[in-house]
Amino acid sequence: MSVRITPDTNTPTAAVELAITLSLPDYDLDEVEKFTPRQIDEILVSQGFRDLVDDARAALSPATADSGLAVVQFTGAICPAQGLFRPGLWIVFQEEGAERGVAMSAAARERVAELAELIRGRFGLSE
Repeated sequence: MSVRITPDTNTPTAAVELAITLSLPDYDLDEVEKFTPRQIDEILVSQGFRDLVDDARAALSPATADSGLAVVQFTGAICPAQGLFRPGLWIVFQEEGAERGVAMSAAARERVAELAELIRGRFGLSE
């Protein structure tokens, strides 16, 4: 699965994992399937991957304005899938103004899914 959304049960947050399954030549990310996590580490520290993270964060910024969501973490991820590993993006959203100790609202979860799709599609991370 190229997009995984995991809402927390006791806090108004949700984590999004966007696995990169397609090569991204604009970011010098040609080989995105590796056999060990250590090989993915090399990708996550590359200039191309850092540029991707910066560009995706910049694209997400206006999309979250006035959405009721805040990005509390945005980083690289090692995404396991069927005996292979891929680089990916890890984004944690928090519902602003939500009560502590409760899960994110359904409307906020839907907005998180929309934002994940926006990033996945805009940057061509996967099909």
